[in-house]
Amino acid sequence: MLATTLLALTSCGKKAQMPVSNDYPTMSVTTRDIILSEHYTASVKGKQNVEIRPQVSGQITRICINEGASIHKGQVLFVIDQVPYQAALETAQATMKSAEAALATARLTAESKRELYDQHIVSDFDLQTANNSLLEAQALLAQAKASVTNARNNLSYTEIKSPVDGVAGMISYRVGALVNASITTPLTVVSNDDEMYAYFSLTESQAQDMIQAYGSLEKMMQAMPEVRMTLSNGTELKTLGRIDAVSGTVDTKIGAVSMRASFANSEGLLMNGGTAVVSIPHERKGCIVIPQSATYEIQNKRFVYKVVDGKAQSVNIQTYEMQNGTEFVVESGLETGDVIISEGAGLVREGTAVSTK
Repeated sequence: MLATTLLALTSCGKKAQMPVSNDYPTMSVTTRDIILSEHYTASVKGKQNVEIRPQVSGQITRICINEGASIHKGQVLFVIDQVPYQAALETAQATMKSAEAALATARLTAESKRELYDQHIVSDFDLQTANNSLLEAQALLAQAKASVTNARNNLSYTEIKSPVDGVAGMISYRVGALVNASITTPLTVVSNDDEMYAYFSLTESQAQDMIQAYGSLEKMMQAMPEVRMTLSNGTELKTLGRIDAVSGTVDTKIGAVSMRASFANSEGLLMNGGTAVVSIPHERKGCIVIPQSATYEIQNKRFVYKVVDGKAQSVNIQTYEMQNGTEFVVESGLETGDVIISEGAGLVREGTAVSTK
């Protein structure tokens, strides 16, 4: 009975002793180049975004396009009632013909008076009066011609044409609507989407860092790398863009500097008024890069476990503010050749024996 009890106790004691593994994945710290990206929310607009408004007043008699249709420069978009403007043109033309006839009569009279004056039949007053009448007739004809030009222009304005190539937006008015040059809402908007602009903002400090890094605003514009765009659905645009405009002033309301990047829209994926994310790459050369899984955080401080004499020793590190989601660039705390635990740092304890095999 006693032997059986001792055997049982011995067996229980053996079960309680579990082997502890100290085989943690490790890595030797080295330096390499890395490209990091900063991401900015941007609003997308067409290179040309033209509001279409009438230049004359009247009722819309015809709408010549569909919403969202492709538009070419000079295409008729809307037609305003032409009847009153056609009548005004005909009236002006009639007035011009009358003025032409009056001028011809005044010219004949002046020539006749000149001949009579040379024969000493009429006085200087009669000759001068005839010449003045000729000048008046010439002025009336010029005025009539201007009226014809104005009436012809007004008639042409009844056909509202697109000043640019692009895509039509939504149409705000229908046939029968009375419109004029001072309407608050445009008839439609035509956007040239061959090239699109992405507008975004940097904080004042970010802009200053960039300018200092490149030397000047002009050098920054010339030297900045091509940028990428991610659409609102997560799709990355295949074509790269370039930053082609930077505001030279800080918006005092939000403390930001506006920037613009241009992108070719050959695939037609970008739409006027849309949103996207612009990514600006930054290359860092010869820096220490470690996986994020090699770190852990306590009270907003970041640590790694360095293997010293076969044991884990926690080390506080400073990392670069920009990261790619999987790695950190270490600014201080580690040196080339240091060996660190590369995964599961949050599960390790100070002084734990670590095998570096």
